[in-house]
Amino acid sequence: MSDCIRTYATDLGLDQIPELAAKAGLKVVQGIFLDRDRTKNAAQIAAGVRLANEHPGTVIALVVGNEVLLRKEMAPSELAAAIRTVKAQVDVPVTYADVWEFWLSNRELGDVVDFVTIHVLPYWENVPIAAELAAAHADRIRRRVAAEFPGKDVLIGEIGWPSEGRMRESALPSPVNQARVVSDILDLARRENFRVNLFEAYDESWKRELEGTVGGSWGLFDSERRALKYPPGVPIGNFPWWRLQMICGMALALLVFGAAWWGYGRKPVERCLASWIAVGASATTAGSLLGVAGQRAFYESVGAGGWVLSGVFLLAASVSPVLGAGSLMAGRTLPSSLQLLGPRRVRTSSALAAALGLALMVIAVVGTETAIALVFDPRNIEFPFASLTMATIPFAAIALLNPSRSGSRPLAESMFAGIFAVAAVYVAFNEGPANWQSLWTCGAYMLLAMTLWQVRLPD
Repeated sequence: MSDCIRTYATDLGLDQIPELAAKAGLKVVQGIFLDRDRTKNAAQIAAGVRLANEHPGTVIALVVGNEVLLRKEMAPSELAAAIRTVKAQVDVPVTYADVWEFWLSNRELGDVVDFVTIHVLPYWENVPIAAELAAAHADRIRRRVAAEFPGKDVLIGEIGWPSEGRMRESALPSPVNQARVVSDILDLARRENFRVNLFEAYDESWKRELEGTVGGSWGLFDSERRALKYPPGVPIGNFPWWRLQMICGMALALLVFGAAWWGYGRKPVERCLASWIAVGASATTAGSLLGVAGQRAFYESVGAGGWVLSGVFLLAASVSPVLGAGSLMAGRTLPSSLQLLGPRRVRTSSALAAALGLALMVIAVVGTETAIALVFDPRNIEFPFASLTMATIPFAAIALLNPSRSGSRPLAESMFAGIFAVAAVYVAFNEGPANWQSLWTCGAYMLLAMTLWQVRLPD
């Protein structure tokens, strides 16, 4: 159990924390938030000084500014002046907190603080660190900073790991990895006798709109239920709803086989063994990934628009294996978008073909949105590997086993194919070979590109 908490500001009701902490027997490292607003800074400093003087047994240190150099909102000289102003008015130690690299590039700040507070977030390093190496990495950074500021105690003011979100190279957010990093760093801190502040107490769900799923998944407590993520004595797993996920996956697999049998009964020509193997692969993939896709949609959806988009994508990915199995065994080819939206003379009269074409359109459109985002603004974009794979395999099976023998390539499908192919190459290179979520997604993009390239307009 911790006996100390860290805050980042004095407004928005945070000035009440020292009094409440004193009643609970907790100490407080009180934050003073600084930014470009000098009037607000003065109010923050005045409030922080007041809290330190009013609660001398509870407020054990003041943090004047948090990552203000990282955000480029103050010059080092101005920050140093603010720290000196606070130190002259309080009797508790005063520090500044920032990512460790900014301490090394602004060593003059060491002369004005009582101790050095560094942020070490292995997931966000320029070269991301895997969870199993996170604690050792943090210790190396701590020792390096301590060597640069002799005589100054070094507090790791932020360290943690996200429980959900996209991979960065080999850094994989997950509940198991979060628990591992927290446990490793606390064990190391006890052995090496250094101070560490875990980031953070509660998930901040509002950050998901700014930083993606990762931004709102650093807490030891869930933001909605205020429940501890890792209760003592309870096994930790990445799939807490695995029983429900397994049941739903099995049901979907059975539906795929049922649709295949239905399609087989409507086609008088005997289907080859390859068709049944393709159905089995589609059913197995869909059944295995449905729970993963559903869980990711639950954690990754933000706002009404996000929930609608994720829901439509998941629905299309779920029905694609069913429609694909029936179409494959019935001997149908992949319909083009013109057969749904084109002139009446080329529109399909088959409800099955229309449903299959609609599912393919949804996957292509939403998939393109993710592909473009991963190319131009990838930092907070999730990899849709589960849903995309569920849908792509049955479409690819139809393109391979029931190919269109004639007809021209439609423009829309050709354009989508080109986007997916280019995105697959770029994203795989940009994310690196250690990111299996990226490689999986890019493989699905490439398979979908080849599938869309096989679509033909009816003669």
